Amino acid sequence: MERFGLRWSRLGNLVPVLFGITVVSFVLIRLVPGDPASQILGNRYTPEAAQEIRASLGLDRSILTQYGIFVRSAATGSFGESYQYHRPVGELLLDRMGPSLLLVGMTAALCALVAVPLGLLAALRRGGLLDQGTRVFFTIGYALPGFLVGVVLILVFGLKLRWFPIGGYGTGFAEHVHHLVLPAVTLAIPFSTVLVRSLRSSTIGVLDSDFITIARLKGISGSRVIFRHVLRNAIAPVAVVFGINLAFLVGGSVVVENVFSIPGFGSLLVGAVSTRDYPVVQAVALVLAVFVLAVNVLTDVVHSLLDPRLAVAVAR
Repeated sequence: MERFGLRWSRLGNLVPVLFGITVVSFVLIRLVPGDPASQILGNRYTPEAAQEIRASLGLDRSILTQYGIFVRSAATGSFGESYQYHRPVGELLLDRMGPSLLLVGMTAALCALVAVPLGLLAALRRGGLLDQGTRVFFTIGYALPGFLVGVVLILVFGLKLRWFPIGGYGTGFAEHVHHLVLPAVTLAIPFSTVLVRSLRSSTIGVLDSDFITIARLKGISGSRVIFRHVLRNAIAPVAVVFGINLAFLVGGSVVVENVFSIPGFGSLLVGAVSTRDYPVVQAVALVLAVFVLAVNVLTDVVHSLLDPRLAVAVAR
């Protein structure tokens, strides 16, 4: 375990974190004004019918009992039954998981393809036109709200040029990818800015190191110095930044999925909040939290593989 930069205590600390997340999500959704029974009945609302609905959903029980039911259903993976869809929440999550994972994966891949060459070139040509242009472009991209970028992309590349669909998910893998191009670009723009700036700063630090000067004095070719010594040492801290921001990317995808009408976790969560579908909100919050924690752990593993000094420090 230590060879991957992890300790059992670190994994053990995730248990109270998950417990806290279940409590927070359970309490917060109940603080939202509104009543699930009112949402279900609509115009057919009467106090007697609402009371009957609450009793059938178990909402007339004590808070602790309701929380216990939620924890037990989460432990089994069923997460109870949705008030809105009348289906097990676990099935809904499986149906919506594919679009969300594909969107996050495409965004992460797009960011890596953009950030690595631009960050490296900006550092190698420090103060030059490319460096200045990159900083200005990505500063603007970072400052713009994601939903505004999405709307602009829809207007230009969806409605004007008709290169990409402006919403939906399509059928078949090729159509899925085609439909997710604009959402992925929307998410990738602010995400890439952070990675480019991080890689540029990290690369400049490595370029100024003594061992790089020694490598050049030994006559090692410039490309070999860059790819074997500079990039390898500069990419390790960027991997940490990548992992941390990937967690924020999951939150951003909730908004973008609704802008582009993607049937993923984001649209499921927003619809569940608006209808007070407690089991769905609690389940989505818990699954997203588990994903974020898993990414953080995986980031530590990747960091220790890229920088073996971390694994040695953990082992001590």
